[in-house]
Amino acid sequence: MTGKAARQGGAGARKKNQQGKAAGTLEDLKIYILDTNVLLQDPEAIFGFHDNDVVIPAAVIEELDGKKRFQDEIGRSARLASRLIDGMRDKGFLHVGVPLPDGGLLRVELNHRDLSGFPEAFQPATNDNRILSVAFNLKKEEALRGGKGRPVIIVSNDAIVRIKADVLGIEAQEYKRDRVAYDRDLFMGFRELTVPAWLIDRLYRGQSIAPKEEPLLAGIPWCPHEFAILRDALGSSRSAIVQVGGDCREMTLVPPSTPSVWGVTPRNAQQKMALRLLLDDNIPLVTICGKAGTGKTLLALASALHKTMDEERYKKILVSKPVVPMGRDMGALPGEIDDKLRPWMQPIYDNLEFLLGSKSDMMKDILEEYGTIQVEALSYIRGRSIPKQFIIIDEAQNLSKHEIKTIVSRVGENSKIVIMGDPQQIDAPYLDETNNGLVYLVEKFKHQEAAGHVVLTKGERSRLAQLAADLL
Repeated sequence: MTGKAARQGGAGARKKNQQGKAAGTLEDLKIYILDTNVLLQDPEAIFGFHDNDVVIPAAVIEELDGKKRFQDEIGRSARLASRLIDGMRDKGFLHVGVPLPDGGLLRVELNHRDLSGFPEAFQPATNDNRILSVAFNLKKEEALRGGKGRPVIIVSNDAIVRIKADVLGIEAQEYKRDRVAYDRDLFMGFRELTVPAWLIDRLYRGQSIAPKEEPLLAGIPWCPHEFAILRDALGSSRSAIVQVGGDCREMTLVPPSTPSVWGVTPRNAQQKMALRLLLDDNIPLVTICGKAGTGKTLLALASALHKTMDEERYKKILVSKPVVPMGRDMGALPGEIDDKLRPWMQPIYDNLEFLLGSKSDMMKDILEEYGTIQVEALSYIRGRSIPKQFIIIDEAQNLSKHEIKTIVSRVGENSKIVIMGDPQQIDAPYLDETNNGLVYLVEKFKHQEAAGHVVLTKGERSRLAQLAADLL
């Protein structure tokens, strides 16, 4: 089929797909060319461009084919993207253009792969340059149409591809549709407010506050179990930490003195908030974010030991984390599964040794004989149901949305799950601090009574560790 016939067929499909909606003129529409990394990050990206054309170069299809056999999240995304594109074949020929649900057209581009006329600096036929050549030649074709030509935009999360596109005079954008929130919008789990001193005194007298009935607090969109640090508006030393109830109808004082748990005493206001959430049996999901050294893992383990061994609220502790290396991967490790997991789980053992202190002889009993703590790889969690356990998932910023859903949906009756991480320290490809599974979970659950969240802001590991986290 010639390019002219393909365009006529695509225009017919577009008109047919409008279904009575006011169709924009071709001049109002755009052509978006998707890079492979966009589909690996969000396999449903083809549905995210409204009534504009979505073009997938043949090189992208080949790259998806090369990754579909991977037994990881990248392979899963490649397979899902392939199935979604394959499902569109029922609506017509992909090389002509098939209608998308929102009125646009999806097309797999077989033409425009010729590198003649392409800048000599980018001549080697790499997949990136083949994708860029599609955009380059489509832009030239649209320019020949004069005022009726549509803007051609390449969408890629690869900074080098966007730089090359800019050099070629092609508009390039980063894919942002799957971002849960932007940095400025991330939910902290607490807020700081200035209030009259009499309101603080009222809390210390044992009285609660109804936020919706208090004019100073009524306009704030409170979330269940959210905290607030109240300070005297006149500048005195009066202050209080309060917590909103699960139904957001009542606000109560968090006691100034917090007892230690397995030798761990909160050192700052945010740690006190986190410990309160961790010890609350009515909150089955707790999420904690914070930089390295803020005490996330230590607080979670201390609370888990207290709830499991002292109160016997849970049968055992299950600890896991994604196996994503920082820097160059060491490859396969020798030994049995426990030996292979040990390097990845060493931070857990370090915290256990700190908690046990002089009772370090209990380590073997806790890990082996009593089986109180079970360390597992996330790879084996699918299909399980985990009842009456205290579950700790560390380094969750390296999990995708799909993986975080798989984990939380495994939680059985009378279990509690704590999911922690630092959204600014991501080692997994195709994830960033605004679209990873941890941030996704926080944003989706912040209005649910079953969940509590707090961000730890102050490092307590050491003065040097705090300086490193802030400056580096």
